[in-house]
Amino acid sequence: MKARFTYLGDMLFWILVAALTAALAVILLYPLLRGAKAAENIRAGEAAVYRDQLRELDRDLNGGLITAEEADYARAEIGRRLIAVSADEPAETPKPARHHRFTEAFVLLVLPVLGLCLYLTTGRPDLPSQPLEARLENPGNDVAVLITKAERHLAEKPDDGKGWDVLAPIYFRTMRVNDAQVAYRNAIRLLGPSPVRLDGLAETLMAVSDGVVTEEARQVLEQSLTLEPDNPRARFYIALSMEQAGRPDEARQAFEALAKQSPADAPWLPLVNEHIAMNGGAKSGADPAAPGADPAAPGANLAAPGNPTQQDVAAAKTMSAGDRQQMIRGMVESLDAKLSEEPNNFEGWVRLVRSYAVLNDKDRAAGALKRGLAAFPPPGEQGRQLLALARELGIATEGATQ
Repeated sequence: MKARFTYLGDMLFWILVAALTAALAVILLYPLLRGAKAAENIRAGEAAVYRDQLRELDRDLNGGLITAEEADYARAEIGRRLIAVSADEPAETPKPARHHRFTEAFVLLVLPVLGLCLYLTTGRPDLPSQPLEARLENPGNDVAVLITKAERHLAEKPDDGKGWDVLAPIYFRTMRVNDAQVAYRNAIRLLGPSPVRLDGLAETLMAVSDGVVTEEARQVLEQSLTLEPDNPRARFYIALSMEQAGRPDEARQAFEALAKQSPADAPWLPLVNEHIAMNGGAKSGADPAAPGADPAAPGANLAAPGNPTQQDVAAAKTMSAGDRQQMIRGMVESLDAKLSEEPNNFEGWVRLVRSYAVLNDKDRAAGALKRGLAAFPPPGEQGRQLLALARELGIATEGATQ
């Protein structure tokens, strides 16, 4: 019985393939087969229009709207056009059978054969159909099927905390934030709070509120800090909540404390430095060529390409805020020019992309990113770091690797 159903399924598949091929051939051949008739219809339509114009001309003459001389002139012109349309010109007689014979043969024979060969080469005609149950048994790398399988499992065993713990971040990555919120709450209820679960719940609450650190999210983050006082993620979001609440001094102090705690190569440190600058502070280990940095800061690497000279540093101490900003922009443009001449400077590209982003010049930031990726392609570690920096700064990466 099973073999019979398999045979019927295979036969139905090939019937559908044949029907689709025939339908496609008809669609492609229809314009070729109707070419002569279409031309005849066009000429007949034009002749009918000119005859209507002659009848309308007679009505206008009888009604006194035009003179007899005007009518004769118009009638002669319309008659000339009618004769030209109605004339039997052999040179214009369509010959679709001779003109399109090769095209018709190509559509009817070559295209189906090419399609069949392509399918037999790349397809799997011997592969049986897989209903949902079979795919759930062997989901492979299909995320949607994995989620469905986990949801079915949790529907049967809703007290499986590990299942909720696994599913919550998957929901969040696929932007099902409401489902992620429920999953995180269930995981915390069943397995207890942990920094990872609490941080995930807080990020989900912020995603629901379009990036705003709500009071509930802040309470969750504070609970996370009681479990792990040096948790950088929770400390960053709490500082961000102060910034969003219009308390720049407190936010700057919180960001500066996080920067001092963080290792020099921490991936979140550049973003922390940007928030320090936005709240009126000097970046920790600030890049003198980056906006918001103090060119006169002690320890600045003045020898790096695009950085100020000693004279620039001395002048910056007496500049107004506007003049200093203009000086910074000039330093950024100088760095841009130097990188155009010597592109094999990874740190320079990082600084240039970040500087343009902070100056809110997204177009130049995207251009700098594309040029940096040309020098350090994404398959390499440095290229991946540039792409990560772009995502962190909100710079579009589409087309940057082309």
